[in-house]
Amino acid sequence: MRNVKLLQSLGLPTQVEIRRRTITMASSTSSLFLLPLLLLLSHASASTVIFYNKCTYPVWPGIQASSGQPLLAGGGFKLSPKRAYTLQLPPLWSGRFWGRHGCSFDRSGRGHCATGDCGGSLLCNGAGGVPPATLAEITLGHDMDFYDVSLVDGYNLAMSIMPVKGTGKCTYAGCVSDLNRMCPVGLQVRSRDGKQVVACKSACSAFNSPRYCCTGLFGNPQSCKPTAYSKIFKVACPKAYSYAYDDPTSIATCSKANYVVTFCPHHGR
Repeated sequence: MRNVKLLQSLGLPTQVEIRRRTITMASSTSSLFLLPLLLLLSHASASTVIFYNKCTYPVWPGIQASSGQPLLAGGGFKLSPKRAYTLQLPPLWSGRFWGRHGCSFDRSGRGHCATGDCGGSLLCNGAGGVPPATLAEITLGHDMDFYDVSLVDGYNLAMSIMPVKGTGKCTYAGCVSDLNRMCPVGLQVRSRDGKQVVACKSACSAFNSPRYCCTGLFGNPQSCKPTAYSKIFKVACPKAYSYAYDDPTSIATCSKANYVVTFCPHHGR
């Protein structure tokens, strides 16, 4: 009963369609079946990540492993509304996740996404998403994991990481606000018809200035301070990185946990 309440508090259904894929350094296997998330969370190892889409539209998660780390799930997949997808990560894995939206792919997996596109492919195959895109980053450690949600590359979707059954501080990380609605004009990315803001650039991407990118003379925490633009991001999303040296307030840690990565966490179930 406690686990059911936990799932409900996370905004997750107690039973959804799950595609479970076990990844190792040498091989991967997958199967498609229905399984209560309660059972999954009760028996999963500390390296299980569950992606859940609370958006009212499909999201195509992208996955990029850090250098030397194995590719997971081909680097991308489609996640329909109110669906979940699970991955078991290899020990000490690190990498980033993001959500693509407004995507259209043909049968060969070629196409395009309005935001977060990775070379026009359904399977990103190690490629990163084109900014602006909200990023979730995670590093699994021997004794402690590190994770965060970053707006350093801009914003396209609300996103969160929630640890489950871990020890330590294990705080929530994420951006639940719709930054597209409050994005300054100079940072806006609009739809093809110009009627809608579909993403919000970082000041670094928009202006390519060392002051905003924390490069050159501004390449250290002492000289690269919050700007008017990063402050807008921080006020809207206090639990996310707003710029490169926002570390003290934005990185979270946990031990022996599973993780739920949610797209549009502010939406109702």
